Amino acid sequence: MDTPILIAAKNGVKEMVEKILELFPVAIHDRDSERKNAVLLAVENRQPEVFEVLVKRNFMRDSVFSAVDNEGNSALHLAAMLRDTLPWHIPGHALQMQWEIKWYKYVKKSMPHHFFTHFNNHNMTPKEIFTENHGELVRKGGEWLNNTSSSCSVVAALIATVAFSSTASIPGSFNDKNGLPILEHATAFIIFAITSLIALCFSVTSLIMFLAILTSRHQEKDFHKELPNKLAWGLTTLFISIGSMLISFCAAHYLVLKDKLQHVAGPVYAVACLPIAFFAVAQFPLYLDLLRATSRKVPQRSYKVDL
Repeated sequence: MDTPILIAAKNGVKEMVEKILELFPVAIHDRDSERKNAVLLAVENRQPEVFEVLVKRNFMRDSVFSAVDNEGNSALHLAAMLRDTLPWHIPGHALQMQWEIKWYKYVKKSMPHHFFTHFNNHNMTPKEIFTENHGELVRKGGEWLNNTSSSCSVVAALIATVAFSSTASIPGSFNDKNGLPILEHATAFIIFAITSLIALCFSVTSLIMFLAILTSRHQEKDFHKELPNKLAWGLTTLFISIGSMLISFCAAHYLVLKDKLQHVAGPVYAVACLPIAFFAVAQFPLYLDLLRATSRKVPQRSYKVDL
């Protein structure tokens, strides 16, 4: 039978693990029928909070973290295995792959160095198991990144086209003497000139980031930092370019019809910006999830149950 500490470690109840180790420190040596202790079960079931508690405890680390199950798998072997149900509470296969790499590296830091190349009973090292188990997730992550980048690159290209044409067509006429715009001192004109340039620069930058993702090799190691960082930069610059383009459009339109839109300018421009604003709102949750996944050093376990 599984002892209480093994059940708590498997299900991520860190408070129970802490209390048991406080009252009965010898419980850390308990093992189940597969000879897995609390460390192996926490790693296998992706329980970062429990594993962090075990790492911080002052006990014989060599005997506890060097334990292997009846198939010769160490904690690093179990961290390299991918289960049927993905436990990480993060959308997208690419972000799931990123957290799998972070979890593997986090467990690796707590293991003795000689376990990095330790062979289990099937003559496989943890690295070989990780590559074999995550091949399908790498493929799905690459497809997810390509689909996301393709849709966003179309929007970025449209914004770049509109921003380029707006910078070439300045509202108002020009002074015949010096060739400068007549409205160059107007506040709305200055806002138009600055925001149109920002929209052009950031939309081109966003387009470059998304094209870099589409042409990437999508190898296993690229999902750790390179691809998520490119996607984060692409979405950031895309949102900035969308906001700048909307401000530039409103400023140029206000220069032309400011006498007729003195009292209804705000509602009119708000309605005109709704279609593009809907796109930004739809993509913003993905942006927040991307920032959360990239900023965390240790993945966050999901305890939600799908009904």
